[in-house]
Amino acid sequence: MRAVLRLLGLVKKYLNRVVLAIAMMIFGTLLVAVQPKLIQYAVDQVYEGGRWHLLVWVALGIFLATVLRSILNYLERILMEWVAQRVIYDLRNSIYHHLQSLSFSFYDKSQTGQLMSRATADVETLRRFMSFGILRLVSTVLTMLVVLVLLLQMHWRLTVVAMSTMPLLILVVWQFAVKVRPRYRGIQQQMAQITTVLQEAISGVRVVRAFAQEEREIERFRQQNWKYLELNITTLRLWAFYFPLMAFLGGLGSTVVLWYGGQLVINGQLTMGQMLAFQTLLMQLLQPIRMIGWLVNMATQASAAGQRVFEILDTKSDVTEQPEARELTNVTGRVRFEKVSFSYDGGNLVLDNLNIDAQPGETIALLGATGSGKSSIINLIPRFYDVTHGRVTIDGTDVRDVTLQSLRANIGIVLQETFLFSATIRDNIAYGKPGATDPEVITAAKAARIHDFIMTLPEGYQALVGERGVGLSGGQKQRVAIARALLMDPKVLILDEATSSVDTETEYFIQQAFNELMKNRTTFVIAQRLSTVKNAQQIIVLDNGNIGEQGTHQELLHAGGVYREIYEMQFKQQEEALQHMREPENFTVERSVN
Repeated sequence: MRAVLRLLGLVKKYLNRVVLAIAMMIFGTLLVAVQPKLIQYAVDQVYEGGRWHLLVWVALGIFLATVLRSILNYLERILMEWVAQRVIYDLRNSIYHHLQSLSFSFYDKSQTGQLMSRATADVETLRRFMSFGILRLVSTVLTMLVVLVLLLQMHWRLTVVAMSTMPLLILVVWQFAVKVRPRYRGIQQQMAQITTVLQEAISGVRVVRAFAQEEREIERFRQQNWKYLELNITTLRLWAFYFPLMAFLGGLGSTVVLWYGGQLVINGQLTMGQMLAFQTLLMQLLQPIRMIGWLVNMATQASAAGQRVFEILDTKSDVTEQPEARELTNVTGRVRFEKVSFSYDGGNLVLDNLNIDAQPGETIALLGATGSGKSSIINLIPRFYDVTHGRVTIDGTDVRDVTLQSLRANIGIVLQETFLFSATIRDNIAYGKPGATDPEVITAAKAARIHDFIMTLPEGYQALVGERGVGLSGGQKQRVAIARALLMDPKVLILDEATSSVDTETEYFIQQAFNELMKNRTTFVIAQRLSTVKNAQQIIVLDNGNIGEQGTHQELLHAGGVYREIYEMQFKQQEEALQHMREPENFTVERSVN
């Protein structure tokens, strides 16, 4: 129950309201004694004593006690519900904030559906427990203590007889809790698996339809849904066995009281009023006892959910900001890799003793086969990951010594997989600079050669982009992403396959903007097109995490190494196509088309 206790620790901020609610609960619980005492008085003094004029006052007393207790129950419920909602509000914010702070390595190993399930379904389970379970748990304990004291005062031997089944009942409740807790954890894990399958199927619906795999995905979901059903049915069998058993043990105590208490009344050791009052109190005791099973059931669900939620909150980010980290200001853009080695898993090196020196304003083109380390290099500059050995510096300062916000504010990035938010085109362009003016947004869009397309839309810059950029072509999405990076006016620019989704003609015009906008910026480019690397001051050809070749376009061509092979196989045709476009008659046609 450590997860539940940790959840209760979040209540400290609202302790004053909790104390007030508990005070009302205690006062309301003490009113439990009023009704049985008045019943005893009515039977012994009014009915048997013949003091009929007091009957109205006794009835009025019972009525007022009931009304007062109802009001107190209402107020305590409102207070505890408010506390529960605020605690869960804080918890949701904590989870989201922590997810935003975790490094890429965490997301490399996590499933989106699992995270969504923990942040929604599991948190909702905790909310139900906080808003109702804790209230009833405290109320149950208080009621049992008060009623037990009152019963012992009335007749201790009869109380002992009534409680004779209590040890067995406690044992049954304990067994139920032990057996049901792992099942609830399994249920919540399986619900997360269903969420994962659902999320993947919806995100990849175009792939599913393209390969006509609808039936396969339906069957995949059905299998996970069936496992969820089986886990729930197994748990329900436990309910079906233990809950009636708890009710039976509670009712057995009441039956024994009727038999033994009746003997006491017959022998004159107990009045009829005392017997009725005792039985009334006992029923008020049995109700919370029977609720124990339900509360244990709710607590075990909360325990399982809490474990899953706190697993996220307890996860440490591989990339952390040092307490003494300073702001990165007045950046000129010199980026150096000094004997950098890097591994994703702590074992296999994807970069090995790498040295790169990029001067301010230089363009560094990265080439190499898949898995050679190109993406790893650009991921280390903004500290998406931390180096295993060596260091990466900007203007001589280790990137680990500056704040993440100031570091990334000086780096513009166009990722290989373009992601756009479900918002307007303007909001997507201004995402990295929320305070940007309309002229600034338009200037960036023109530089990325997306302005003309935007103006053809009925809503222009206020046109809504579908989820993940649905509705835009690959080239259009990429140009919006380029505009988003350029609006930040960064000193360091990272282009990860930035023009891989556009045709050669469109790329030609984008490249003209790049030639101007890359001035006075240190630019790292990963590309498979000649136009993005030909004019680079440094071309680095990577080979299994090492620098195989390094130099300018002409230098590497004359060297006749790997770069020459890449040029012959891939770049030569592109150069011929671009040369064809530069011919006056073709350039005029293409410009009018675009």
